[in-house]
Amino acid sequence: MEKREQKIKESIDGMADDIIDFTSRLVSEPSTLEHEASVMALMEAELNKLSFEPFRIPIDPESLSKHPGFAPVPWSYEGRYNVAARRESSAHGGRSVIFNGHLDVVSAEPLGLWDKDPFKAFEQDGWLYGRGAGDMKSGVAAMTYAVHAVEKAGFGFQAPVTIEAVIEEECGGNGALACVAAGHEAEAVLIPEPMGMGILTAQLGVMWFKIRLSGVPRHVLEAQAGVNAIEKCFPLIKALRDLEEEMNKEVHPVYEGIQHPINFNVGIINGGDWPSTVPAAAEIHCRLSFFPGQSYEQTCQKITDTIKQATLQDPWLAENQPEVEFYGFRSEGHVEDRSQPAFVTLNQCHREFFGQDVENTISTATTDVRAYHHFTQAQATCYGPDAENIHAANERVNIESVIQTARVYALFLARWCGLAE
Repeated sequence: MEKREQKIKESIDGMADDIIDFTSRLVSEPSTLEHEASVMALMEAELNKLSFEPFRIPIDPESLSKHPGFAPVPWSYEGRYNVAARRESSAHGGRSVIFNGHLDVVSAEPLGLWDKDPFKAFEQDGWLYGRGAGDMKSGVAAMTYAVHAVEKAGFGFQAPVTIEAVIEEECGGNGALACVAAGHEAEAVLIPEPMGMGILTAQLGVMWFKIRLSGVPRHVLEAQAGVNAIEKCFPLIKALRDLEEEMNKEVHPVYEGIQHPINFNVGIINGGDWPSTVPAAAEIHCRLSFFPGQSYEQTCQKITDTIKQATLQDPWLAENQPEVEFYGFRSEGHVEDRSQPAFVTLNQCHREFFGQDVENTISTATTDVRAYHHFTQAQATCYGPDAENIHAANERVNIESVIQTARVYALFLARWCGLAE
């Protein structure tokens, strides 16, 4: 590590407490779906404090719906936006980069499973706890302060550097897609998802859908004369479970050795309105993943065919077909080439601190890398801290890994973008 790079490392180390403090303040904002305003305001304030000039990137569903990556959703975008900042180059010869991180989080319910308030971050035994601590507010803090650390060390950049804090990574990706549609591109995109200091080289496709069923309401004293819409969900769930197992039989070569990579989940069930009334309607919301190389449309067809076949086994369902609606995630999977220059540079930076090459992460989920892989020319990947219990109770992130991520990112800036004095 040359003298200027060592100075940048020392700059990161000197602001380690600031990085964790910023993470904790981000965690304190319960930024679930449609409630991101306070966390985005905090992000804007922090960027201003660090002498950036943040700007907002709105999500306009009318114009964005024309983009092939748009995920139709039932909620509103009124008053909701991404926050970004950009450093133009003060010299020439480097390569541009975008640091992108999402600030939306999933629900912390049921709160009774948490040891403490999920929106009051606390430290214990080298870990920082709280909803979003790992996924991925610590990564946003690390990437933001990595850029600041280079500047605080006295350097500028030989290529543009962009910071993007986005919403809706957890439900479809329209936040990151809005940045792409607005023309924000770079030669490299790094997303600090909690990959345990691994580098993302493959991720699955992911889709959401919901199924609505009708029944016949009756007082339970004559339940046999009614049709229980909730119970009519059961054979459909069973059929989709069978589809899940079938899809796991023909494994993509990259996913060989990973146990059960394709997962189906019933995440929401709504139905009925009274314990003593046979429910007349029910709705289930589901998530299914699929391998790279399989299209979203092909997987939609598999789902509709599976449901159709299941209804033929039930006289009521055969005559009263369920309604299937695809919404939210419609993200196709992909495999990245590890030999791309940005990946090579990131690996070199990791090796500088850890003495060994960074390991590949083969994800059975999806990330906002999808927007940049499918719709830009960027070399895009994830690299971020070590976290546990994401989407679960007592989510936590390893504090030292957050600082390590910031160090690697700062060194990447020096070597990828180039330093200007």
